[in-house]
Amino acid sequence: MKGRLVFLDLLRGWATLVMVEVHVFNAFMQTSYRGQEWFGVLNYVNGLVAPSFIFIAGFVFVIVGERKLEAFRTFGAVFWKQLGRIVLILGTGYFLHLPSFPLSRMLRESTPDSWLRFAEVDVLHCIAVGLLILFILRIVIRPQDVFGYILLVLALGTIFASPFLWDHDFSLVMPPFLAAYINGTHYSLFPLFPWLGFMLAAGFLASQYTRFRNEQREELFIKRLALVSVLMIVVSHIIPNPHDIIGAASPDARSNPWFFAERLGIVQLLLVACWFYARKRNTETSFVLDISRESLLVYTVHLLLIYGLFFGDRSLSSLYGGSLSPALSAGATLLLALLMVLLAKVWGGLKRNSPGTARITSYATIGIILLVFVAR
Repeated sequence: MKGRLVFLDLLRGWATLVMVEVHVFNAFMQTSYRGQEWFGVLNYVNGLVAPSFIFIAGFVFVIVGERKLEAFRTFGAVFWKQLGRIVLILGTGYFLHLPSFPLSRMLRESTPDSWLRFAEVDVLHCIAVGLLILFILRIVIRPQDVFGYILLVLALGTIFASPFLWDHDFSLVMPPFLAAYINGTHYSLFPLFPWLGFMLAAGFLASQYTRFRNEQREELFIKRLALVSVLMIVVSHIIPNPHDIIGAASPDARSNPWFFAERLGIVQLLLVACWFYARKRNTETSFVLDISRESLLVYTVHLLLIYGLFFGDRSLSSLYGGSLSPALSAGATLLLALLMVLLAKVWGGLKRNSPGTARITSYATIGIILLVFVAR
């Protein structure tokens, strides 16, 4: 089973490596290069990272959760472990958005605008809430086919509701930290509308993949997915923006269902490519798999290295931001990526060879951070 799902790890691993490049170039490259044609291509590729992460999170959860379904429904240790993982992802998302550190300074110096930025919904927030939705639905809905088609309906509803929700300021009718989950009015980069659609669509596809795999027709599913993906990309360039047809729809491209469909189609094709690659190469070990399986750790650590205030209340980003050439930015990306691969290998090895030590280390690290944050 593990070997047959390597293609999912490959896609997440490559997305993680590109993510490192995204943040390095955004933080350090000179802004004068952003108008060049090559950067437009790079920026488009970089824009596929978040959809890939959200998509893979949903796909993996539905497949792996199928084996744990009955355990989930007994509300025993497996249920609480899964819920704990979701809370960890959400907590990490908010931790990375803290206006300042520790708590005493945050309460003393934070402004209304910095609190809004703290409430900003990023990839981790979207993934955590999406996983919670999938978790609840899978426990409540027993038939797998019904579960899958409900996810499809919810995905379509999320995607096509987005243009009509995008421009409204929901903080006028609900707390700002909840309003941040609906659209990008107040800083949110990845609100649930439309980004949750990637996870819901992935959940539907995972339910179909499981059925085809159980029927020994896995390759047929992959080939059909490739065809559907190409059609989605083509159609997304033909059908007009909803705003051109219905004035109430937002003109913002990020809320456009066809903007979504194009990127979903590309992510699905990348998944197809990883499936064929994994089968042809019979991939079992790779630095890409190492970094994939520790993607949350890599996500957190590389952002702290770039944006953490470890240099006299200044970060590497504030010290060297916008100062590097493309070549130096590429070199910094390679260096940071190598460090993250090494971190993933070491931590992954510790978890395999000494899971007890790894568990204690994790709890101790989280406890120390919380203690320092509250008591310092």
